[in-house]
Amino acid sequence: MTRSRWLPSPSLTVFLTLLWLLLNNTLSFGHLLLGVFLGWVISMLCREFLISVPDVRSPLKLIKFFLRVLGDIVTANLQVARLVLGPTHKLRPAFVEVPMEIEDEFVLAVLTSVLSLTPGTVSAVLSPDHKTLLIHALDAPEPEKLAAEVKMRYEAPLLEIFQCSTP
Repeated sequence: MTRSRWLPSPSLTVFLTLLWLLLNNTLSFGHLLLGVFLGWVISMLCREFLISVPDVRSPLKLIKFFLRVLGDIVTANLQVARLVLGPTHKLRPAFVEVPMEIEDEFVLAVLTSVLSLTPGTVSAVLSPDHKTLLIHALDAPEPEKLAAEVKMRYEAPLLEIFQCSTP
């Protein structure tokens, strides 16, 4: 996806315009023009920080993935509560290296966010070549199993959902 020099992010401009109108609680022509102007200026100022979002191949799979993540967050909250409220000497925290197939920056950000949102795991470091993700797990008796689960539950579906490059 290429960006226009004069309109680097049309969706951001529209979003900021709508946000301006909502904050001012008006649909007046003057506020509409001011919102468009502010949206355009802000998107111009932020264009160096914007990353491109790959196209979604399968919206249905995206919805299914979203529901899976929500379910995993609820389940993980219950598991972490049980672990934290139980005997702490039984915890087996570990840093786990997960080899990455995803190369797209946006999709990597989605994956690391999902891992950090799920209680019990936190994305710690992504290697400079983006080939290995280091995650910290509160309880990981079998680190290899956790790495395989991350790849199966999160990475594989993201590769199916988004049109992004793989090695």
